[in-house]
Amino acid sequence: MSASGSANGWPLPRHTDPMTKTSGSVRAPREDDFDAWAVLFRGYRVFYKLAPDEAIVERVWSWILNPDHETNALIATDTDDHMVGLARYRLFARPSTGSVGIWLDDLFTDPNRRGAGIGRTLADAVTDIGAREECSIVRWITAEDNLPGQRLYDTLATKTTWVTYDKPTR
Repeated sequence: MSASGSANGWPLPRHTDPMTKTSGSVRAPREDDFDAWAVLFRGYRVFYKLAPDEAIVERVWSWILNPDHETNALIATDTDDHMVGLARYRLFARPSTGSVGIWLDDLFTDPNRRGAGIGRTLADAVTDIGAREECSIVRWITAEDNLPGQRLYDTLATKTTWVTYDKPTR
């Protein structure tokens, strides 16, 4: 990802949420964003009932800052530049269609700021990057019991019939 925030150097959008009439911005994280990003990422892990693990927090942050790693990220900030949301995404090959898609790994909003359009803004920003990169699709999964997230996602995308399986490697 380039310094301007996207893989090909396009500027990321500034956004005014039509529901709240408040402004904020979406941008790539900077090295000095770690503390605020880590608070949100830890909140994401708590939300999904994952055990606290600072090594994972630091590892994912190192991936985000490494331009040679497949992981990319965006953060949403409010008008005072306080971080209020995060998204983490990566490209993936789609051999069945001969195309490339974007996998939206994480989308998380500060629980105190939910319902203000932040998640939608981040998802739209990832979709905009996908369009510029000529990706065929943005795809993500969520927990079956994440009903508030699903209410948002149902307005953004089409729910598929695919079922996901995980098999540990060790």
